[in-house]
Amino acid sequence: MNQVPAVIRVLFVNARITLGMPLGILFLVWFFNWALFATLADAVPPAGRTTGGLMAIYFVFGSGYLQTMTQAFPFALGMGVTRRAFYTAVALLVAVESAGFGVLLGLLNLLERATGGWGLRLRFFAIDFVLAGDPLRQWLVYAVPFVAVAFLGVFVGVVFKRWGSTGLWTVGTTTGVLLGGLAVLATWGQWWPAVGDWFAAQSVPALLAGYPLVLALLLGAGGWLAIRRATP
Repeated sequence: MNQVPAVIRVLFVNARITLGMPLGILFLVWFFNWALFATLADAVPPAGRTTGGLMAIYFVFGSGYLQTMTQAFPFALGMGVTRRAFYTAVALLVAVESAGFGVLLGLLNLLERATGGWGLRLRFFAIDFVLAGDPLRQWLVYAVPFVAVAFLGVFVGVVFKRWGSTGLWTVGTTTGVLLGGLAVLATWGQWWPAVGDWFAAQSVPALLAGYPLVLALLLGAGGWLAIRRATP
């Protein structure tokens, strides 16, 4: 019997976390940004009414899938669900929810621009850094990072379930050492201007959709390799 649909129904019990919390946080962050600039009025020129609050929804979305792995995974295995079925169901949900959030943010982008930045020339969804031109590329720019942060949460959760806090410390320390080593190497070789030029030469879809997709695939593959021996 295919267990994937049953696992998806189980995971929907946690929908208030994976769906409700990101939407709630997004609204709150947007509202407080809108209220702040409405209060400041002309003290902030229109060109400066840009905020990075949109990132909040991505952090909350990723943390929701971390919770899925630490809480729903043990429950599912206790009910006789296979690891393959559980991981497949999680991957399908990530894809569907990310696609939906991408559509939602794209619509809010259009609404923000149509209302003159919510009447305040506020840039919350339509900041320059994420504008990609046509609707398809804009959807990818919004949607793919959701996939990346979700699989980051999944990967961290799987590492914890398999190796505990020791695994988390090991992964965190190794990542820190690698990034720190690269920073020292770039400083020693005076490569920072070249690094900056490389980023400046990349298109918005490449930076926010292409590379995050590669990261999501790597994290997804790593999570699958680790979950095969993870215990509840």
